[in-house]
Amino acid sequence: MASENRASAAPRRPRPSAGAAIGFALIWVFLLVFVLYPLTRIFYDAFTNEAGQFTLVNFHEFFTDRFYLRSLWNSLVLGVAAVVTTSAVGIAVAFLILRYEFPCRNLFAYLTMLPMILPPLVGVLGFVFILGRAGTVNVLLMDWLGLQHPVNFMYGMHGVLLVETVHLFPLMTLSILDSLSKVDPALEEAAQGMGAGGWRRFWDVTLPLTTPGYVSGALLVFIWTFADFITPLVVGVQDLLAVQAYLNIVQFVDRRIFRMGIVISALLVVLAIVFVLMARHYVAIKDYSSLAYSRVERRRLGPVKRWLAVGFLLLLLAVSLIPQAGVILAAVGRGWSLTPFPLHYTLEFFEQVSIETPKFIVNSFVYSGLAVLICLVIGVPMAWVMGRTQSPGRGTMDALTTLILAIPGTAIGIAYIRAFHFPLPYIDVPLTSMWLILPLVLAVRRLPYTVRGSYSSLLLVHKSMEEAAQNVGAGRLRTFRDITLPLIWKGILVGALFSFVMSIQEASATLFLTLGGWEMIPFGIFTFYIAGSQSQAAALGVILIVACALSLFVVNRIAGTRVGGLFG
Repeated sequence: MASENRASAAPRRPRPSAGAAIGFALIWVFLLVFVLYPLTRIFYDAFTNEAGQFTLVNFHEFFTDRFYLRSLWNSLVLGVAAVVTTSAVGIAVAFLILRYEFPCRNLFAYLTMLPMILPPLVGVLGFVFILGRAGTVNVLLMDWLGLQHPVNFMYGMHGVLLVETVHLFPLMTLSILDSLSKVDPALEEAAQGMGAGGWRRFWDVTLPLTTPGYVSGALLVFIWTFADFITPLVVGVQDLLAVQAYLNIVQFVDRRIFRMGIVISALLVVLAIVFVLMARHYVAIKDYSSLAYSRVERRRLGPVKRWLAVGFLLLLLAVSLIPQAGVILAAVGRGWSLTPFPLHYTLEFFEQVSIETPKFIVNSFVYSGLAVLICLVIGVPMAWVMGRTQSPGRGTMDALTTLILAIPGTAIGIAYIRAFHFPLPYIDVPLTSMWLILPLVLAVRRLPYTVRGSYSSLLLVHKSMEEAAQNVGAGRLRTFRDITLPLIWKGILVGALFSFVMSIQEASATLFLTLGGWEMIPFGIFTFYIAGSQSQAAALGVILIVACALSLFVVNRIAGTRVGGLFG
């Protein structure tokens, strides 16, 4: 009898409602249809011939072609080089911002994030305007120093590395900031007490404890560089894997070359998966149980070190602002040919792209807004499933979210072309012929930011608060609405804004899927530049920079250094 009373008094785990089960099933339907199916289809095409028969001939052709092998090697080297350069810059900036006090520290903390809002396409154009063969710097060098030939600052692999470093070092900085803020200062103090100098403490104690954040940032930088095809195309580099995937797909003459583009896309996905698994394994074999958020008292630098820190950050900002300056000058200037600066200034190019042809701007905000809405509808429930339930498949859902973040946009765009280019039932129209495919691919590409933002905030809410509401009769939906949501709304908003920022500047996936009338700002910039209308391309770039800067400002005010959690 007593055992029966104890059994009846024990808290019962609430059974999932029918609505929750339906929602869970719909999330998986979305992931299966718009993530797993397209990736499966691209592998099917890579391993079959025109008759649909299984074959390894396609991969044999790739691995016996010297040009493709050189492109693969160059892509790997470029990715590693970008990780090295962004690590050197990103770690230095993170340490200065978090650990030291110096003039204008808060302003530098915000300004060093600005390059992240500059899409590689806009950034490379800005660099070309300033550092190109006929750019401002070369014109000044020839005028002042009498140089007979311009200096090649941009055209080649070094130009790609420069653009990628300036664009991506904030990703490394944010990832390091998030991990560094969790390192217990007592560990560093203990090492100092044992006689370890500043560099020894950093190398043996601090850096190993930031490994999860560093590996996350390094992985993103590597894959982002590895999959970027627009920057190399602008500076004349074609022997890279992503560039060959793009060039082979957009030509519709040779079916064999088209098939090779699919094979390269499949390899991009495989390599991304391998890199993610290696990174997760490397982090998993180490122990980071000592990590905990701690308030670190910033140390004041001496006069010399203080101004060295400020000088370093000013130099970094000067280099980072080169592309912005180039884009702005090109957007408002006329007669900028073999002169250091434009001869005349006008706003007519903004009028052309915003009033005469507003479709680029309207489409960007509409499609990105719809993508964010999809991210919220799918991503917030995904975060709740991963953080608050023991549902089967939640681990797979978490791994799939990480994988989405790592899959190159080039591969996603090509996968969608192959997967959805068939008439849908009842309407007899392919999804690739409907504008809805653009918000869908944007949502898939940027879903992890919303999921991570919501999930990281959910972990900070103790379950006992939700259990207390349920004990007084509140259902799960009301508990979430009245208790959980008010406590995690900042994380949801930050994730959604980041999804918006990354969606509105997305080019690698949408370039493959865009048809007439659907063009977004990155597509417009690319087509204007290819057509020789550089000022119109620059005007669209300025509009894109302003939209992303405003969103990043809101994110920075709400989340600060915790933004790094979105990438882990």
